[in-house]
Amino acid sequence: MAAKTSDNKTQPTDLLPMDFIAGVEHSQRRSDAEVLLDWFHDVTGFPAVMWGGNIVGYGRYHYVYDSGRSGDSLITGFSPRKANLSIYIMPGYLELDEYLQRLGKYKIGKSCLYINKLSDIYMTVLAEIVSFGVSNIQKNYQNWQQ
Repeated sequence: MAAKTSDNKTQPTDLLPMDFIAGVEHSQRRSDAEVLLDWFHDVTGFPAVMWGGNIVGYGRYHYVYDSGRSGDSLITGFSPRKANLSIYIMPGYLELDEYLQRLGKYKIGKSCLYINKLSDIYMTVLAEIVSFGVSNIQKNYQNWQQ
């Protein structure tokens, strides 16, 4: 059976992250996104790339599931959503309890951390979480890139 390449809706685009952030209506989200734009670059060493219309991503990796389905995804990133900031960590937050206990105020999904504003969390702990996620991808996937 041939491997199927995923037709992910979220693909890298030519939209400039700073242009996207400038258009964020919610002033707190826009301000926090401006901070995160450079902060993620400083933590990861990767350039910012827009994924789809609303995710600022850093790094890229190729995955292949046991089913044979494959595709590309960002390694980490964020999105200033209307309700909150979404922070993306691949492969997810399932093994990060020790970090999360020290992070501050947040909600969580499988690969998404929801934060109302950056002042609700400890940025040093977020840096540890992002670094852990990047390291995990680099260790477990051969096909990753900046």
